[in-house]
Amino acid sequence: MNPLTPNGPARALCSKPPMVARAIGKKDSLVLGNSIPTLPLPLAALLSLTITYKIDKTSERYLNLVGKSVVVLAAGCPWPCMPIVSSLWAQKAKRWSDFLIFSASRTVFNLNNDAVIQLLRSCFSSVMGLNSAPRCKSGGVGALLGHGLGSHFSNGMSPVAPGIFYLRIYPFVRDITIVTEEILSLLMLSVKDIATGGVSNDALEKLKKSKFGMRYGQVSLTSAMTRVKVAASVGASFVWISGGINLVQNVIKETLPSWFISTQRSEHSRGSRESGGLVAKLSGYALAYFAVLCGSFAWGIDGGTASSKWRARVLKTHLEFMATAVEGKISLGCDWATWRTYVLGFLGLMVRCTPAWLLEVDVDVLKTLSKGLRQWGEEELAVALLTVSGFQAMGAAAELIIHGSR
Repeated sequence: MNPLTPNGPARALCSKPPMVARAIGKKDSLVLGNSIPTLPLPLAALLSLTITYKIDKTSERYLNLVGKSVVVLAAGCPWPCMPIVSSLWAQKAKRWSDFLIFSASRTVFNLNNDAVIQLLRSCFSSVMGLNSAPRCKSGGVGALLGHGLGSHFSNGMSPVAPGIFYLRIYPFVRDITIVTEEILSLLMLSVKDIATGGVSNDALEKLKKSKFGMRYGQVSLTSAMTRVKVAASVGASFVWISGGINLVQNVIKETLPSWFISTQRSEHSRGSRESGGLVAKLSGYALAYFAVLCGSFAWGIDGGTASSKWRARVLKTHLEFMATAVEGKISLGCDWATWRTYVLGFLGLMVRCTPAWLLEVDVDVLKTLSKGLRQWGEEELAVALLTVSGFQAMGAAAELIIHGSR
């Protein structure tokens, strides 16, 4: 039978949807309201054409060529086209069932932003080992990436690690802005968990009132900083993977300044007070590491790269915002301790790790930042910021040193 004739399988898939339901064997589960789902004609025609091929060595190369087209086309069609296609193909090629099941489940993330957000939360939880399922308590890259994709269990497909799943679905996320917003939110939640040792607010209140409250409330600063760096690296990695250089530059130019200007949630401030300001300080350091790592992924740490021209523009915008805020010309909505530690952390990392970036920054902006650092009592960083910025900043550095020695 010719699959494209009026009486072929394409017609059956389009005009006789009960046949699809019977082929899948789950007619009731596919009924949406009073209608039974159908496949769009182009997808049904392509599916019926490919599904009639015999699976042997001769035709397998053609199926490999067309198979990806069918999957991509089905993923872009309304729900539940992809599950229908996967169900039909799984009956014909059982050895492809893992791939088909995985592709069908991926469609949910293409159509539902809430599912993407939940997946990002699972990724963070698996790495940090905070508020996670028992199998993820140890955290780390192993929990994030697992053992890949495949049927490692005799009774079916093994669970897929959240990191592997995200690597497969991120190209199909339609609204990439929700990714950056959620990553920042998760980064701040991770910092709060680190500062409080993963104890909830209610439990923290009870511990404070107990005899051993202070013992439970103490957190090793060295250990906390190590975990904060891990959280920042996870966030920066997901930003870079999700949107590349364009998303990174948008984060540094727009997202971070907007975050500092906007009024933060009262819950964050409450957690900061309860932990003696540790949450606010660690939040600033986390954002500093996050921003520098994002920039390092996108631009590199040396000069003369292809992306240097973009780096100079983005850094100019971000440091001008920072200088204006340090002068007090911008009203910030975040905690003052968060802003202070962010500025110190970001500039300190640039001096120590990416001095080539400072060569591309306007000297007047650096002088303003150095003046602000000096007012904060950070003389050493103020001088270092100018001394590593090239010969054009030597005069300003000498002036600052002479003025400071008086």
